[in-house]
Amino acid sequence: MKYAAKHSAKHMESSKPVCRHLPSFVFILFIFGFAIWFLINPKADYSSSEKRYLQKFPTVSVNSVLDGKFGTDFEKYFADHFPMRTQWVGANAYFNLSVGNNGADGVYNCKNGYLINKPILDTDTLESNVQTIADFAKSVDVPVTVTLVPSTGYIANDVLPAVHDTYTDDEKIENAQKVLTENGADFVDLRSAFKNAYANGTQLYYKTDHHWTTAGAYTGYTEICKSLGITPADKSLFTVEKYNDFYGTTYSTSGFWLTQPDTIEIWNNKNNTEKNISVEIIEGDEKQDYHSMYFYNHLKEDDKYPVFIDGNHAMTRIKNTNAAGGKIILVKDSFSHCLAPFLAENYSEVILVDMRYYKNSISELAQQEKPDNILVLYGIDNLATDTDIAWLS
Repeated sequence: MKYAAKHSAKHMESSKPVCRHLPSFVFILFIFGFAIWFLINPKADYSSSEKRYLQKFPTVSVNSVLDGKFGTDFEKYFADHFPMRTQWVGANAYFNLSVGNNGADGVYNCKNGYLINKPILDTDTLESNVQTIADFAKSVDVPVTVTLVPSTGYIANDVLPAVHDTYTDDEKIENAQKVLTENGADFVDLRSAFKNAYANGTQLYYKTDHHWTTAGAYTGYTEICKSLGITPADKSLFTVEKYNDFYGTTYSTSGFWLTQPDTIEIWNNKNNTEKNISVEIIEGDEKQDYHSMYFYNHLKEDDKYPVFIDGNHAMTRIKNTNAAGGKIILVKDSFSHCLAPFLAENYSEVILVDMRYYKNSISELAQQEKPDNILVLYGIDNLATDTDIAWLS
């Protein structure tokens, strides 16, 4: 008995060190296991769910190591290529949602399948950009019209979660309108028309993207036409083509991968053919010519929104020989991409300029082109964070 007890005690004592160090062994195995997994895991160049190119392995040099750039870039590389990164991002998003932290990554998971960006609360950049547009309007001889597209959360406030930040579009738009009209610009206030259309069941915004839908763009177009003194093209002219499985940028940044996709619509006027439509895309000294405002090849890609005028370019010139005449310069963000085909129903020439890529003077462009009107159109959240509108001079 005594021998058995002593033997058992010695066995327990000998097993304690192993038990004591077991968590450390498991932790080390876990770390080394993930390190090996990271090394052998294939490194993709592009994330289809996030619609962006991933960080490449940083260049190693003495300077990059000493100034810390290599370490910073390697952290981004490691984060972008972490094994099962997409699944971890999604798990984190839904965990935050489950503990009541809706909007943790800047996107609210809302009712009716909507993913809506949290409001931009800082107004300094917006006010500065509005003043830049006002100064521009005062400096040119061409009539300037300005439109700010309200945010999704402001219009579709009935689908927002119970706890959310306040969307201050009313204050922002009213302040912008005051400054712009005092400096000679016309201002198109979309709030009333959008609220009425939304209340009547029109889906003005995508559920997985911050842009307005084609129906939203048409609603905005009819209001803009009133200010420009032109008659909007009637809905009956257009055949609506619907394409499924559209996921937008809000979905890409949210991590809410279980959200159902949108439908993207092309409102096509069958009277517009390659005989009367020409599209010239200009990037620096390079020019490319097309005969359609819709680039259907993008519908096969992860990012389908460039189906409208091929997406972002420094300058895009649309000509329509069937239109009554006139020319308009459209200073824009990407909200204008599905608006431009509607304006081409009224103007023989629509010139789109994206200040992110076009770095020449718009005043000089106006002198060269002699347009009938200049339209400045931005989503209000985009203008509140834009850093390129300063080139508008």
